[in-house]
Amino acid sequence: MVLGGINLLKIYVVEDDDNIREMVTYALETSGFETKGFADGSEVIFAIEKEIPKLILLDIMLPGSDGISILKNLKQSNRYRNIPIIMLTAKGREIDRIKGLDLGADDYITKPFSVMEAIARVKAVLRRYQNNIEPKNEIIVGNIELNNKKHEVLVSNEEVILTYKEYELLYYLMLNKGIVLSRDKILEKVWGYDYGGVSRTVDMHIKSLRQKLGDSGAYIITIRNVGYKIGE
Repeated sequence: MVLGGINLLKIYVVEDDDNIREMVTYALETSGFETKGFADGSEVIFAIEKEIPKLILLDIMLPGSDGISILKNLKQSNRYRNIPIIMLTAKGREIDRIKGLDLGADDYITKPFSVMEAIARVKAVLRRYQNNIEPKNEIIVGNIELNNKKHEVLVSNEEVILTYKEYELLYYLMLNKGIVLSRDKILEKVWGYDYGGVSRTVDMHIKSLRQKLGDSGAYIITIRNVGYKIGE
């Protein structure tokens, strides 16, 4: 959609609660975005195939395809993996938040929430994507080779299969080789922002990453009371 010569950013709102979906779409449109709402998970899949949105607000509990399944499928697709996704989760369902973040969600909003909070988070996620520097395609640390163009990690020329967030974590560490990165900084850059409540997810992913890298996991060094760095 073009308004006064300006292309509006299109956002998909996938939420089966009519009141929440209408409230959020109205607030987004008032803030200058173009929106399209979906009450069924299966509907949004067909819509994405026709037009890729700039961001998706995605509820977890949906008829048709659930939010976690949709997130997983999109993040495993070369065509769709770079669509920013903010998950809408029920209060008290921390396991859903951790699962979503692990699969590549950029942020989450816990219900009930204010529309102002939703707008602020949407703008923050879009800002991060728009400000991203040109990615570095090939990085080597010791015998670990990361090819960002192929989304591939090799250790001693053998491919290592990582989850989406394990890959993003390793990429961020390797991009900052030799630099100590705090847990908060890692959370901000890899998962988004304001994840203090689930900060242990960094330690969980570091542990998993080290195991998958085998002996080369020793390149990831723990800096006590601070965070982590990778170096030879």
